[in-house]
Amino acid sequence: MDDEVQQPEYEFGAGILCVFGRQLKRFRERAGMDRAKFGSLTGYSASTIASFEQARRIPPGKFIDRADEVLGAGGVLSTGKEEVARAQYPAFFRDAAKLEAEAVELHVYANQAVPGLLQTEEYARAVFTNWRPLLHEDMVEQRVTARLARQEVFCRAQLPTISFVIEESVLRRPLGGWGVMRGQLEQILLHGQRRNVEIQVLPTERDEHAGLAGPFTLIETKEGRRIAYVEAQQDSRLYTARKPVREIEEQYGLLRAQALTPRESLAFVEKLLGER
Repeated sequence: MDDEVQQPEYEFGAGILCVFGRQLKRFRERAGMDRAKFGSLTGYSASTIASFEQARRIPPGKFIDRADEVLGAGGVLSTGKEEVARAQYPAFFRDAAKLEAEAVELHVYANQAVPGLLQTEEYARAVFTNWRPLLHEDMVEQRVTARLARQEVFCRAQLPTISFVIEESVLRRPLGGWGVMRGQLEQILLHGQRRNVEIQVLPTERDEHAGLAGPFTLIETKEGRRIAYVEAQQDSRLYTARKPVREIEEQYGLLRAQALTPRESLAFVEKLLGER
């Protein structure tokens, strides 16, 4: 991996979906099935099968495995399951999503919205509904599904160490309305009770602040590699060179020192809930 990797501007995922869709159609036609018949054997409607073949919807992994079996594809379709799954994410996040899913440590600083790993379904939908330029409704639902799928990291057999520093302003910004935000605050409290998770709130009134350059995520892989992911305006970079990663690690250490302790932070979230 290069010291600094920038995602290409074109939509890589669209190409993967087109290739998969053509393969699926070819195997279906070779098996002599129309979409209705194939759909009945896999549990989907003919219109949904058409959407998969035309790369308008992302097929779930369980469908891909079932399709491979029904069509006698010999593993050809299943082999591409991981790449198809990655197409759920915006192009600028795909490499980071793979690293996140396999990390042994994740440390997140958030100053714009609640971190994706902590988001409820309703809050995530509000985030993508507010996205500009506007996303098509199908794309909103696709992004919500992908965001929730990332939270499987909390259920891994080998639990990663995860910490968050979240700006107070993020917790006071009622994306989707106060009903949605209340559910979101409750979810933060639930995650904050996990043994492997620490959540800290950075009060707005602090007169020192080490994170003015924006949000980031620090990732440590099972091989011991330390990587920094920095995202802004639909652009992202993964840093692997020691110097830039060390600089961001220093920022995070200072942010944790400037924030409330984990216990104080959960008490603060409870106080916010009591205000609404």
